[in-house]
Amino acid sequence: MGTTQLESVQEPKYWHLKTVLSEALDSDFAVGEILPNERELAARFGVARATLRQALEQLELEGRLQRRRGVGTTVAPPRVGVAVSTAQHDWTGGAGEAWQSVDCRTAAAPAAVAGMLDVAGDEPVHIVRRIRLTHGQAVAAELLYVPAASVPDLSAIETPSGPARARSVVRELHRLGLDGQDRSVELGSARADDAKELDRLPGAPVLVVTTRYLAAGGTAAVSVATYRADTCRLTFGDSGDLEISHDDRTQQAS
Repeated sequence: MGTTQLESVQEPKYWHLKTVLSEALDSDFAVGEILPNERELAARFGVARATLRQALEQLELEGRLQRRRGVGTTVAPPRVGVAVSTAQHDWTGGAGEAWQSVDCRTAAAPAAVAGMLDVAGDEPVHIVRRIRLTHGQAVAAELLYVPAASVPDLSAIETPSGPARARSVVRELHRLGLDGQDRSVELGSARADDAKELDRLPGAPVLVVTTRYLAAGGTAAVSVATYRADTCRLTFGDSGDLEISHDDRTQQAS
């Protein structure tokens, strides 16, 4: 990895450095290879470590680098295409999708989710936690919020928590016929629990996919799924509309 003079560059130093580093990743490094430490890189390019961190963070956001616990910064493999759209009347996590049930508990939903579910802020709902696997790697962590009214036949004598309870809630939920669903995607930062399950550092960039499932004239469930932004490229397919909001206007793009 060579050096370059950045003093005369008009664009932000970190942005030019990001370009230089990106070219070096293509020519000098293999997928999975560990980069030199920040002090060495900053000295090599004659920049402050703060500037270097900005460039590395941008490359991580673009999926070129991964920061791994106990390892350091490595060159990332190409992003994996992950389909997040389903037919309007199908549940996410059906046959053929590798969702793994982790846990289930009963608690009040966050205020924003309670509003989407049209339940009181203190009303307990089933909160199912699942992990999505692609090629054996965890690429998403999901919280699925299910009101008791959506799963009235859930047995009261089953275990109140754990993977078995989670599977029971999902099984009963999938008995409902869907009227449709809507979905939004936004950039976020990994919370501590999501980061641990996805092998990320807290605060790492993630893609948050929120899905509202509609049935019987109301909202049957809300899914908040956190996808790794460094390894995932979300795809929507023919049936998934991407909502683009700016100012007070909203556009629909296929």
